[in-house]
Amino acid sequence: MDHALRLGRRHLGLAWPNPSVGCVIVKDGVVVGRGVTQAGGRPHGETTAIAHALAVSGPGATRGATAYVTLEPCSHYGRTAPCSDALARAGIARVVCAVGDPDPRVHGRGFHMLRAYGIAVDVGAGAAEAALDHRGHFIRVRQGRPFVQLKMALSADGYVAAAGGARTQISCPAATVQLHLVRAMADVIMIGIGTVLADDPMLTCRLPGMEARSPIRVIIDSKLRLPLTSRLVATAGEVPTWVISTVGAPPEAERALRRAGCEVMLVSRRPDGVVDMGAALRLLAARGITRVMSEGGPILGATLMRTGLADEIIVAHSPVTLGDGVPGFTEPMPARYRLAESRMAGCDRIDTFRPDPTVPEGA
Repeated sequence: MDHALRLGRRHLGLAWPNPSVGCVIVKDGVVVGRGVTQAGGRPHGETTAIAHALAVSGPGATRGATAYVTLEPCSHYGRTAPCSDALARAGIARVVCAVGDPDPRVHGRGFHMLRAYGIAVDVGAGAAEAALDHRGHFIRVRQGRPFVQLKMALSADGYVAAAGGARTQISCPAATVQLHLVRAMADVIMIGIGTVLADDPMLTCRLPGMEARSPIRVIIDSKLRLPLTSRLVATAGEVPTWVISTVGAPPEAERALRRAGCEVMLVSRRPDGVVDMGAALRLLAARGITRVMSEGGPILGATLMRTGLADEIIVAHSPVTLGDGVPGFTEPMPARYRLAESRMAGCDRIDTFRPDPTVPEGA
């Protein structure tokens, strides 16, 4: 199951709108096939693993074997036949699954179908890890929005940028690599227009050999102030760039951004005139997005935390001091977030916070 989980993580950020499912097929103590949900969500991990086993080990390789799967095999007909059927046709004798699928089209039906075929089913191995890996799918199904991961790099004195908002390298190289790996596992990287105006970022994955893993870039821009001269607009033809604004935004700015290659989407606005982030996230979920990494600066970050829309907060603490600058937190982190993990990356400490389900959302 550990092997299957590692396989599934490889395609986080690639498999949307479907979950990235890892599958390992074992026969007589030997791995004969392995697979993961492919880019765009198809084929699924189970059918990929079956095809791999047959291609490498030949006919009969899967008959009587055990399949280790990170998520309940699907049981419904979509663009492809159910994976439960595929496992049965391949002669799989036993399925060990980490966690059930809350999708109402599956939700126990996959396990029922497997057992009806005479396949032994065990559920629960690696459940905690699988639940974390599949958060994007689970939250989209249950709440109608993507999983939102808020990332922030802080200096030792609590700033995200130098005075005036000038671009500042805060994280050490080892921490930068770790954070770019997290970026590569997101479907979308999201920032606010203030960060664009201050930094003119590219928001791509800059790890050697992983440039193609750059997620879709989403800019929250209530008044469509995104400059046509920005690097984001200039490269919109190379990396998809979506701009979420409000109904009533300047139509001439919308037309100009569309001509430049950006996709502009309009949602409702709050009473103060800014984008309703709940509506923005529901729109992204409707487009198939399951995982959002927000690097949008203090204002967007505070909004996501205050409204309970941040499902995970990653804070990279650097030993570098700036003396003055842009504070990372414009308001205290809500009490419902608890430290879940802390690790060192070079000279930086990376802390991960997640909501405590026992604490009310407004706390």
